[in-house]
Amino acid sequence: MVRIGRSKDGSDGLMPSWLPAVNKRVFNRIQGLWAPYVPPYAVILHKGRKSGNVYRTPVTAFRSGSTLAVPLPYGSGSDWVRNVLAAGFAGIERGGRFHRIANPRIVEAATAEDLPAVARAAGRFMRILVVDLV
Repeated sequence: MVRIGRSKDGSDGLMPSWLPAVNKRVFNRIQGLWAPYVPPYAVILHKGRKSGNVYRTPVTAFRSGSTLAVPLPYGSGSDWVRNVLAAGFAGIERGGRFHRIANPRIVEAATAEDLPAVARAAGRFMRILVVDLV
């Protein structure tokens, strides 16, 4: 089993440190066109902590009842994760529908028995943001 921890650069993500910047500028714009309509992809709508601007971030989100699990390959220090945690709520577009999400928390797969199997499997390698659909 792979241990979740901090890398040399201080992050807890799996991806190289340069990849989030590339995704933010290039691939998120493309994914944002289809992600709200094709599960398990989704788009998180969140407000910036300092700017107050609304941002749209494509993610992979697995649903189990009224809970969504979002694996965090870039780590729990990503801007959008910090924005959602700071606000305590956000919105999500998934399957062509908009939902309000609340009670965000970061878990590891070992403590997340109620998550879908695919999210628990992903959690062996990374942290997971869990939110409740409101």
